[in-house]
Amino acid sequence: MVGSRIKVLVVDDSIVFREAIMRGISQDRQIEVVAGAEDPFIARDKILKYEPDVMICDVEMPRMNGIEFIRRLLPQYPLPVIVVSGRSNAVFEALDAGAVDFIPKPEEKTALAMKHFIEELLLKIKMTVGAKVVEQKELTGAELPPDMIFPEGRIIAMGASTGGTEAIYQILKLLPAGIPGIVITQHIPPVFSAMFAKRLNAQTGLEVKEAASGDVIRKGSVLLAPGDRHMRIRKSGKDYITEVFEAEKVNGHCPSVDVLFDSVAREADRKAVGIILTGMGYDGARGLLSMRRKGARTIGQDERTSVVYGMPKVAYDLGAVERQTALQAIPKVLAEMLLE
Repeated sequence: MVGSRIKVLVVDDSIVFREAIMRGISQDRQIEVVAGAEDPFIARDKILKYEPDVMICDVEMPRMNGIEFIRRLLPQYPLPVIVVSGRSNAVFEALDAGAVDFIPKPEEKTALAMKHFIEELLLKIKMTVGAKVVEQKELTGAELPPDMIFPEGRIIAMGASTGGTEAIYQILKLLPAGIPGIVITQHIPPVFSAMFAKRLNAQTGLEVKEAASGDVIRKGSVLLAPGDRHMRIRKSGKDYITEVFEAEKVNGHCPSVDVLFDSVAREADRKAVGIILTGMGYDGARGLLSMRRKGARTIGQDERTSVVYGMPKVAYDLGAVERQTALQAIPKVLAEMLLE
């Protein structure tokens, strides 16, 4: 927001944790905590009264849980919601319901852990304000024929950040089992990356797992970078192999999309298709440009269907995106590129 502070509503049934969040984020001059609420019913009244720009919402609450609250709220009041939760698959249900992003609660009850939590939460608030609350029911595309046959030796690389968990699911659910192997870097906290992979494995027709070093990228399989390590690929004979490793953040992220895309450009060149999806910042843009310069085909998600049109926009402006298209059309465009 330009020229005014970001108005934030904090919803959590724990008065201690709620007050800690409110006190912590209000130290930032860009933030105005307009109110706190202990349950969704009180929160709804506060939304009507204060018209917040962003809502921070717990999942487990009395009278109505956060997931149901988000599902009922957003069709009437489409404001960006950041979910705060423990280590639970509930965060993905909240994202399915329309939440824009999430942050895990600090596991340690220390001042340092809370300090790091508040710092990350502030970053997410600033990234989330102005984010588009996308109606997921609009994002239904045509499923590809299950018996499609694709050329051998191809590889697909995807990168995403804010809004990416839902975008990735929307794409993968439409892809046939014979699709070339897929590698994905999604900006996501540790532990949640494994949960996300298991969820995609159960919800799509593809074999999805959190990547480990030495995994072979096979057709019909999806390998997701762990939440605290970079992932790159290397060619080994006729196969592509993943390498997962610890290193400093790149573009402020570990895992970094640029790290993955740069390796795909180097190892797979024209055999690859790169896809950059919704997210704040510029991670992945230069890597996608490297891929395109090596002869890879490239796709960028368009502004209308992006929760945050940041990463795809930077990539498009750099000339890294060959085709920019709506999220629901990406599977069809991907198939066309693979078959050309």
